[in-house]
Amino acid sequence: MNILAFTDTHFEDHIPAKLIAKAKEADIVVCAGDFTNFGRNIKKIMKDFLKFNKPVLLIPGNHEEGEDFKEYKTYKNIQIIHKKGFIINDFLFIGYGGGGFSERYDDLEAMIPKIKEKQANKKIIFVTHAPVYGTSTDKLHGMGHVGSKSALKFVKEIKPMLVLCGHIEENFGQIDHIGKTIIINPGNEGQILEV
Repeated sequence: MNILAFTDTHFEDHIPAKLIAKAKEADIVVCAGDFTNFGRNIKKIMKDFLKFNKPVLLIPGNHEEGEDFKEYKTYKNIQIIHKKGFIINDFLFIGYGGGGFSERYDDLEAMIPKIKEKQANKKIIFVTHAPVYGTSTDKLHGMGHVGSKSALKFVKEIKPMLVLCGHIEENFGQIDHIGKTIIINPGNEGQILEV
């Protein structure tokens, strides 16, 4: 399966044709948050996601915190996976959005035992706006590691095959590993990932 993954695009009022064209190579599109600029023009951007003509999985970033995504449930190809899962074939996508500025997220940690019960041999892909603590995706020059220790706990206990994260724009394109888990900040231009 091919995934078009991207994050932190901060679209002003539309999705660029270049990104929509890149999606033709993918089976599914995944955004790790911050697809708007503080929620501006969100309705227009959400309608643009329909142009992908394939499943689009979204989590909010800190720029979409507080947005009510209920009205978009009627958009057939769009799934908001914040604190939820989405199954396609043998893959279970689990999302956790928002934030990006805290080390700990109690509600994310509370999800871990529930996921352990239900993962049933699925290949897990974790989509989080906050980068995983202690990796190349969360390191800032002069500040050290600024990512989420809750995301780190999730990775260590659930052992997803892949983590897609964002928030730290200086780390677009960074790839790291924890055990067999691959952690990627796919950046704002999008990457096609084969899983």
